[in-house]
Amino acid sequence: MMYFKIQLILILIFLSIYSCSTATENEQDVKAAIENELAKIENLRANFQLAIKEKRYSDLSKYATKDIKAIGPGSAEWQAYRKMREDPKGLFSYDSIIMYPKETVIVSDTVAYDFGVSSVFYTDSAGNTIELKDSFLVILKKDTKGNWRLHREVASGLIK
Repeated sequence: MMYFKIQLILILIFLSIYSCSTATENEQDVKAAIENELAKIENLRANFQLAIKEKRYSDLSKYATKDIKAIGPGSAEWQAYRKMREDPKGLFSYDSIIMYPKETVIVSDTVAYDFGVSSVFYTDSAGNTIELKDSFLVILKKDTKGNWRLHREVASGLIK
């Protein structure tokens, strides 16, 4: 009887150790998967910024869902920029955008959000480089191929 109790205790200890190591491995797998998805989002952001810098505006659709919706900043500087784009008398397209994410969160296997600030640069008709700043909240959605895409954006001229 004593031998049976010792065996039972040893089996329980072994199972306890095994289950702890399996849980640790699962946590590591989940952490690695999240890091991989965050790297994909960073890659999306870098490719988006590069397409703007290289003025490949037709490529921007590669980085967005087909039904993307965006609300731009409403500050006076942004409104003036939009007005110049309506009646261009110079080089009023973006020269570049630099995004500084403050928080990127994967909400599920198909939805994430990116919150931060950005600086948009353009050249006015006098050849001056103008910087416009904003805060942004972007909702990202994963497509059927597993690529993250811009789905919704709300931007504000207030910098937070």
